[in-house]
Amino acid sequence: MIRRRERQNEPVHALDPYDVALVRADNPGPFTLGGTNTWIVGRDGAWVVDPGPALPAHVAKIAAEVERRGGLAGIALTHGHPDHAEGVPALRARLGRDAPVAAAAHGGADVRVADGDWVGPFEALATPGHAPDHLTYVLAGGAPGQVAFTGDAVLGEGSVFVAPDPGALAGYLAGLERLRARRLALICPGHGPLVEAPDAKLAEYVEHRLARERALVDALAAGARTIDELLDHAWADAPAILRPAATVTLAAHLDKLADEGRLPHGVERPERPPWLP
Repeated sequence: MIRRRERQNEPVHALDPYDVALVRADNPGPFTLGGTNTWIVGRDGAWVVDPGPALPAHVAKIAAEVERRGGLAGIALTHGHPDHAEGVPALRARLGRDAPVAAAAHGGADVRVADGDWVGPFEALATPGHAPDHLTYVLAGGAPGQVAFTGDAVLGEGSVFVAPDPGALAGYLAGLERLRARRLALICPGHGPLVEAPDAKLAEYVEHRLARERALVDALAAGARTIDELLDHAWADAPAILRPAATVTLAAHLDKLADEGRLPHGVERPERPPWLP
Protein backbone atom coordinates (compact mmCIF):
# COMPACT_ATOMS: atom_id res chain seq x y z
CA MET A 1 0.00 0.00 0.00
CA ILE A 2 1.48 3.29 -1.10
CA ARG A 3 1.10 6.34 1.05
CA ARG A 4 2.07 9.45 -0.85
CA ARG A 5 3.56 10.77 -4.05
CA GLU A 6 7.11 12.09 -4.38
CA ARG A 7 8.60 14.74 -6.65
CA GLN A 8 8.27 13.87 -10.33
CA ASN A 9 11.86 14.55 -11.43
CA GLU A 10 14.24 13.92 -8.55
CA PRO A 11 17.94 13.69 -9.55
CA VAL A 12 19.34 10.20 -10.09
CA HIS A 13 23.05 10.94 -10.52
CA ALA A 14 23.87 7.94 -8.31
CA LEU A 15 22.90 5.76 -11.29
CA ASP A 16 25.63 7.13 -13.55
CA PRO A 17 28.38 4.64 -12.53
CA TYR A 18 26.03 1.77 -13.35
CA ASP A 19 24.94 3.06 -16.79
CA VAL A 20 21.27 2.99 -15.73
CA ALA A 21 18.60 5.47 -16.85
CA LEU A 22 15.14 6.13 -15.42
CA VAL A 23 12.03 6.91 -17.48
CA ARG A 24 8.97 7.53 -15.31
CA ALA A 25 5.47 7.02 -16.71
CA ASP A 26 2.88 9.75 -16.38
CA ASN A 27 0.45 7.55 -14.45
CA PRO A 28 0.48 9.06 -10.95
CA GLY A 29 -1.97 7.88 -8.31
CA PRO A 30 -2.34 6.50 -4.81
CA PHE A 31 -0.98 3.10 -5.91
CA THR A 32 1.76 4.36 -8.25
CA LEU A 33 3.14 7.45 -6.46
CA GLY A 34 4.53 9.74 -9.17
CA GLY A 35 4.21 6.98 -11.80
CA THR A 36 5.71 3.65 -12.78
CA ASN A 37 9.50 3.60 -13.01
CA THR A 38 10.99 2.03 -16.14
CA TRP A 39 14.71 1.31 -15.86
CA ILE A 40 17.04 1.06 -18.86
CA VAL A 41 20.30 -0.77 -18.23
CA GLY A 42 23.51 -0.89 -20.28
CA ARG A 43 23.98 -0.38 -23.99
CA ASP A 44 24.80 -2.27 -27.21
CA GLY A 45 22.12 -3.52 -26.44
CA ALA A 46 20.19 -2.22 -23.51
CA TRP A 47 17.81 -4.07 -21.20
CA VAL A 48 14.49 -2.57 -20.14
CA VAL A 49 13.13 -3.46 -16.70
CA ASP A 50 9.33 -3.03 -16.53
CA PRO A 51 8.16 -1.06 -19.60
CA GLY A 52 5.20 0.18 -17.56
CA PRO A 53 1.82 1.26 -18.93
CA ALA A 54 1.06 1.47 -22.64
CA LEU A 55 1.04 5.26 -22.72
CA PRO A 56 2.32 6.39 -26.15
CA ALA A 57 4.47 9.21 -24.76
CA HIS A 58 6.03 6.89 -22.17
CA VAL A 59 6.77 4.15 -24.72
CA ALA A 60 8.27 6.77 -27.05
CA LYS A 61 10.63 8.02 -24.33
CA ILE A 62 11.77 4.48 -23.52
CA ALA A 63 12.33 3.71 -27.21
CA ALA A 64 14.35 6.90 -27.71
CA GLU A 65 16.63 6.10 -24.77
CA VAL A 66 17.07 2.49 -25.91
CA GLU A 67 17.92 3.58 -29.45
CA ARG A 68 20.41 6.11 -28.06
CA ARG A 69 22.06 3.21 -26.25
CA GLY A 70 22.40 1.04 -29.33
CA GLY A 71 19.22 -0.99 -29.44
CA LEU A 72 17.19 -3.42 -27.36
CA ALA A 73 18.73 -6.60 -25.94
CA GLY A 74 15.73 -7.68 -23.88
CA ILE A 75 12.90 -6.83 -21.52
CA ALA A 76 12.76 -8.06 -17.92
CA LEU A 77 9.47 -8.00 -16.02
CA THR A 78 9.41 -8.00 -12.23
CA HIS A 79 5.77 -9.13 -12.35
CA GLY A 80 2.77 -9.08 -14.62
CA HIS A 81 0.62 -6.26 -13.19
CA PRO A 82 -0.52 -3.90 -15.98
CA ASP A 83 1.22 -0.82 -14.61
CA HIS A 84 4.52 -2.68 -15.09
CA ALA A 85 3.91 -4.95 -18.09
CA GLU A 86 1.19 -3.41 -20.26
CA GLY A 87 3.68 -1.52 -22.44
CA VAL A 88 5.54 -4.62 -23.66
CA PRO A 89 3.73 -5.07 -27.02
CA ALA A 90 3.97 -1.38 -27.92
CA LEU A 91 7.66 -1.24 -27.05
CA ARG A 92 8.43 -4.37 -29.07
CA ALA A 93 6.45 -2.97 -31.99
CA ARG A 94 8.68 0.11 -31.99
CA LEU A 95 12.01 -1.61 -31.37
CA GLY A 96 11.59 -4.99 -33.04
CA ARG A 97 10.19 -8.27 -31.80
CA ASP A 98 13.42 -10.25 -31.72
CA ALA A 99 14.44 -9.14 -28.22
CA PRO A 100 13.19 -11.61 -25.59
CA VAL A 101 10.79 -10.83 -22.75
CA ALA A 102 11.87 -12.48 -19.49
CA ALA A 103 9.49 -13.06 -16.57
CA ALA A 104 8.52 -15.69 -14.02
CA ALA A 105 4.93 -16.32 -15.10
CA HIS A 106 3.61 -13.49 -17.26
CA GLY A 107 1.73 -14.80 -20.28
CA GLY A 108 3.76 -12.84 -22.84
CA ALA A 109 7.18 -14.04 -21.68
CA ASP A 110 9.57 -15.66 -24.13
CA VAL A 111 11.99 -16.68 -21.37
CA ARG A 112 10.62 -18.16 -18.14
CA VAL A 113 12.84 -17.08 -15.26
CA ALA A 114 13.14 -18.81 -11.89
CA ASP A 115 14.89 -17.92 -8.67
CA GLY A 116 18.66 -17.89 -9.18
CA ASP A 117 18.53 -17.75 -12.98
CA TRP A 118 20.62 -15.28 -14.94
CA VAL A 119 19.02 -13.27 -17.73
CA GLY A 120 21.13 -10.73 -19.58
CA PRO A 121 23.17 -8.85 -16.96
CA PHE A 122 20.79 -9.77 -14.10
CA GLU A 123 20.47 -12.45 -11.46
CA ALA A 124 16.80 -13.09 -10.67
CA LEU A 125 15.72 -13.43 -7.05
CA ALA A 126 12.22 -14.60 -6.14
CA THR A 127 10.53 -11.93 -4.02
CA PRO A 128 6.89 -13.07 -3.78
CA GLY A 129 4.26 -11.30 -1.73
CA HIS A 130 2.90 -8.45 -3.81
CA ALA A 131 2.44 -11.04 -6.56
CA PRO A 132 3.28 -14.76 -6.47
CA ASP A 133 5.40 -14.44 -9.64
CA HIS A 134 7.35 -11.41 -8.44
CA LEU A 135 11.08 -11.24 -9.20
CA THR A 136 13.81 -8.79 -8.26
CA TYR A 137 16.66 -8.38 -10.75
CA VAL A 138 20.14 -7.80 -9.29
CA LEU A 139 22.76 -6.14 -11.47
CA ALA A 140 26.29 -7.18 -10.50
CA GLY A 141 29.63 -6.10 -11.90
CA GLY A 142 30.79 -3.01 -13.73
CA ALA A 143 30.60 -0.70 -10.71
CA PRO A 144 31.13 -0.95 -6.95
CA GLY A 145 28.28 -2.79 -5.25
CA GLN A 146 25.10 -4.36 -6.57
CA VAL A 147 21.93 -2.66 -7.79
CA ALA A 148 18.51 -4.29 -7.31
CA PHE A 149 15.49 -3.57 -9.50
CA THR A 150 12.74 -4.41 -7.04
CA GLY A 151 9.48 -3.67 -8.84
CA ASP A 152 6.79 -3.57 -6.16
CA ALA A 153 8.69 -5.63 -3.60
CA VAL A 154 10.36 -2.45 -2.30
CA LEU A 155 9.22 1.07 -3.16
CA GLY A 156 11.04 4.36 -2.91
CA GLU A 157 8.67 5.45 -0.14
CA GLY A 158 5.63 4.11 1.63
CA SER A 159 4.74 0.43 1.57
CA VAL A 160 3.06 -2.01 -0.79
CA PHE A 161 0.13 -4.37 -0.33
CA VAL A 162 0.86 -8.08 0.10
CA ALA A 163 -1.62 -10.29 -1.73
CA PRO A 164 -3.18 -13.22 0.18
CA ASP A 165 -1.64 -16.04 -1.85
CA PRO A 166 -0.43 -19.22 -0.08
CA GLY A 167 2.57 -18.38 2.08
CA ALA A 168 2.67 -14.85 0.67
CA LEU A 169 3.64 -12.87 3.74
CA ALA A 170 6.22 -15.37 4.98
CA GLY A 171 7.68 -15.48 1.46
CA TYR A 172 7.72 -11.69 1.29
CA LEU A 173 9.63 -11.35 4.56
CA ALA A 174 12.08 -14.05 3.45
CA GLY A 175 12.65 -12.18 0.18
CA LEU A 176 13.38 -8.93 2.03
CA GLU A 177 15.93 -10.75 4.19
CA ARG A 178 17.61 -12.20 1.11
CA LEU A 179 17.94 -8.70 -0.31
CA ARG A 180 19.39 -7.46 2.99
CA ALA A 181 22.03 -10.18 2.80
CA ARG A 182 23.21 -8.81 -0.55
CA ARG A 183 24.43 -5.54 1.03
CA LEU A 184 23.11 -3.63 -1.96
CA ALA A 185 24.51 -0.31 -3.13
CA LEU A 186 21.24 0.97 -4.64
CA ILE A 187 17.61 -0.05 -5.01
CA CYS A 188 15.77 0.98 -8.17
CA PRO A 189 12.10 0.60 -7.16
CA GLY A 190 9.02 0.20 -9.31
CA HIS A 191 7.57 3.43 -7.91
CA GLY A 192 9.05 6.30 -5.97
CA PRO A 193 12.55 7.75 -5.74
CA LEU A 194 15.83 5.90 -6.01
CA VAL A 195 16.83 4.25 -2.71
CA GLU A 196 20.40 5.22 -1.89
CA ALA A 197 20.43 3.61 1.57
CA PRO A 198 19.20 0.06 0.85
CA ASP A 199 20.14 -1.45 4.22
CA ALA A 200 18.06 1.14 6.08
CA LYS A 201 15.14 0.83 3.65
CA LEU A 202 15.04 -2.97 3.89
CA ALA A 203 15.24 -2.86 7.68
CA GLU A 204 12.37 -0.34 7.63
CA TYR A 205 10.31 -2.65 5.42
CA VAL A 206 10.83 -5.69 7.63
CA GLU A 207 10.03 -3.74 10.78
CA HIS A 208 6.93 -2.23 9.17
CA ARG A 209 5.48 -5.65 8.44
CA LEU A 210 6.39 -6.98 11.89
CA ALA A 211 4.89 -3.90 13.54
CA ARG A 212 1.64 -4.50 11.65
CA GLU A 213 1.70 -8.09 12.86
CA ARG A 214 2.23 -7.00 16.47
CA ALA A 215 -0.64 -4.52 16.23
CA LEU A 216 -2.87 -7.18 14.70
CA VAL A 217 -2.02 -9.72 17.42
CA ASP A 218 -2.74 -7.09 20.07
CA ALA A 219 -6.10 -6.33 18.45
CA LEU A 220 -7.00 -10.02 18.39
CA ALA A 221 -5.97 -10.37 22.03
CA ALA A 222 -8.25 -7.44 22.88
CA GLY A 223 -11.19 -9.25 21.27
CA ALA A 224 -11.33 -7.71 17.80
CA ARG A 225 -12.79 -10.19 15.31
CA THR A 226 -14.35 -8.30 12.41
CA ILE A 227 -12.47 -6.90 9.43
CA ASP A 228 -13.37 -3.33 10.36
CA GLU A 229 -12.29 -3.79 13.97
CA LEU A 230 -8.95 -5.26 12.93
CA LEU A 231 -8.32 -2.50 10.39
CA ASP A 232 -9.26 0.18 12.91
CA HIS A 233 -6.74 -1.23 15.38
CA ALA A 234 -3.82 -2.24 13.15
CA TRP A 235 -4.24 0.03 10.08
CA ALA A 236 -5.62 3.15 11.75
CA ASP A 237 -3.13 5.30 9.80
CA ALA A 238 -4.35 4.11 6.38
CA PRO A 239 -6.32 6.80 4.51
CA ALA A 240 -9.78 5.86 3.26
CA ILE A 241 -8.64 5.52 -0.36
CA LEU A 242 -6.13 2.84 0.67
CA ARG A 243 -8.43 0.88 2.99
CA PRO A 244 -9.20 -1.74 0.28
CA ALA A 245 -5.45 -2.34 -0.14
CA ALA A 246 -5.08 -2.53 3.65
CA THR A 247 -7.83 -5.16 3.67
CA VAL A 248 -5.86 -7.24 1.15
CA THR A 249 -2.75 -7.08 3.32
CA LEU A 250 -4.82 -7.87 6.42
CA ALA A 251 -5.87 -11.09 4.69
CA ALA A 252 -2.22 -12.00 4.09
CA HIS A 253 -1.38 -11.34 7.75
CA LEU A 254 -4.31 -13.48 8.92
CA ASP A 255 -3.17 -16.27 6.60
CA LYS A 256 0.31 -16.16 8.18
CA LEU A 257 -1.10 -16.30 11.70
CA ALA A 258 -3.34 -19.21 10.70
CA ASP A 259 -0.39 -21.08 9.16
CA GLU A 260 1.51 -20.59 12.43
CA GLY A 261 -1.42 -21.73 14.59
CA ARG A 262 -1.81 -18.27 16.14
CA LEU A 263 -5.19 -17.20 14.74
CA PRO A 264 -8.09 -17.35 17.21
CA HIS A 265 -11.42 -18.86 16.26
CA GLY A 266 -14.19 -16.68 14.94
CA VAL A 267 -12.09 -14.13 13.03
CA GLU A 268 -13.77 -12.65 9.96
CA ARG A 269 -11.58 -13.25 6.90
CA PRO A 270 -11.56 -10.88 3.90
CA GLU A 271 -12.59 -12.28 0.52
CA ARG A 272 -10.18 -11.89 -2.38
CA PRO A 273 -11.27 -8.70 -4.19
CA PRO A 274 -12.11 -8.88 -7.91
CA TRP A 275 -9.51 -6.21 -8.80
CA LEU A 276 -6.65 -8.34 -7.48
CA PRO A 277 -4.97 -10.38 -10.25
